[in-house]
Amino acid sequence: MSGFEANFDGLVGPTHHYAGLSVGNEASLHNKDGLSNPRKAALQGLAKMKALADAGFVQGVLPPQPRPNVTALRALGFSGNDEQLLRQAAASAPQLLSTLSSASSMWTANAATVSPSADSADGRVHFTVANLNNKLHRSLEAPATAAILRATFPAGEHFCHHDALPQHGDFGDEGAANHNRLGGDYATPGVQMFVYGRRAFGDGPQPQRYPARQTLEASQAVARLHQLDPARTLFVQQNPQAIDSGVFHNDVIAVSNRHVLFHHQQAFVDQAAVLAQLEQKLAALGQPFASLEVPTAQVSLADAVASYLFNSQLLSKADGKMMIVVPEECRQRDNVWAYLTEMTQRANSPVDEVQVFDLRESMRNGGGPACLRLRVVLTEAERAAVNPGSLLDEALYQRLTRWVERHYRDRLHPNDLADPQLLREVYVALDELSQILRLGAVYDFQR
Repeated sequence: MSGFEANFDGLVGPTHHYAGLSVGNEASLHNKDGLSNPRKAALQGLAKMKALADAGFVQGVLPPQPRPNVTALRALGFSGNDEQLLRQAAASAPQLLSTLSSASSMWTANAATVSPSADSADGRVHFTVANLNNKLHRSLEAPATAAILRATFPAGEHFCHHDALPQHGDFGDEGAANHNRLGGDYATPGVQMFVYGRRAFGDGPQPQRYPARQTLEASQAVARLHQLDPARTLFVQQNPQAIDSGVFHNDVIAVSNRHVLFHHQQAFVDQAAVLAQLEQKLAALGQPFASLEVPTAQVSLADAVASYLFNSQLLSKADGKMMIVVPEECRQRDNVWAYLTEMTQRANSPVDEVQVFDLRESMRNGGGPACLRLRVVLTEAERAAVNPGSLLDEALYQRLTRWVERHYRDRLHPNDLADPQLLREVYVALDELSQILRLGAVYDFQR
């Protein structure tokens, strides 16, 4: 039974704006209060999806969430109709309105942790929705994310869904952004590596400048829920120095595909031991291991954060080699581009092609190619069980492009979030989108 990796990218939402909400995310903080272009952002994301689908990769689409979040505004004491709610919030709590209007669900690497059927004891693909409780604007996403994932991957013979972990800092869970899966063929058992920033219970090194969002205890809970074999599961701590440099998730410092781990020299605590364990666990499965370690002398932590070199996608091509998908910012830094050029031209390198995409709108808010996609390993039978309306082809791409051009604004400032017309535009757009993607009534305002 063959398997493959599908990537489900998040569509950028109509309220995409620069609010600087994510402490620890350098790009998010530096671009606060800038003028965004939601239409351009959504079209840039769609262009990446289309190019990868055209190249033969299985590409899916996940929709944005309704924002501003009027349900949360009501829960926080604002009253009246929607227009009155927005005016009250804008007048007395503009930062809160911005928080509750975030389009951050576009970064579907944080939607959930996903384990393929080859690794789960019950032979199903398991999803655990991330609670994202380190940031208010993201902690509100879990219910809608759960509804969208259940509509995209219907529970039953092939898919199993788990609710988010308890909304408490001891179980801070950031989803697939802190999770890697290594192995040979996608349909055969592999090694799952969970990366955490801190221990909720017990001592250990801690970052001093920025918060560590993922806890060991959360990662262990997800592994139990997914029925993973402890012999093929590894829990690794992220380097606190990297977190303090702006590496808020593991996918800003490392990315894996099959037997390859592409990572920075300062990615993990006790890195030599981590690599040795990975090699040992893969060897027990009869699989090789390739560590592509980028030296600090060639690419510093600051360069890694500025370029998002590691917030990339490693994709297996038909010829057995891999392609790396990077943002335009990598080409704009001479040392980063020199490293990529050397790596892909190196004899026997598993990665021999670089694909560059302009994702500036997302990058200015702190999310690159890897942030925008949720990796889901599937068999052909599992693919057949996926909601067909969520899988991108030429017809869907054209329809989504027209949808974005019809419904999205080409400029948005945080001050515009109080405009009740914007909320009406969002509801009309998302109601139509749920029909385009054949998801049913996944949003509260539809029920």
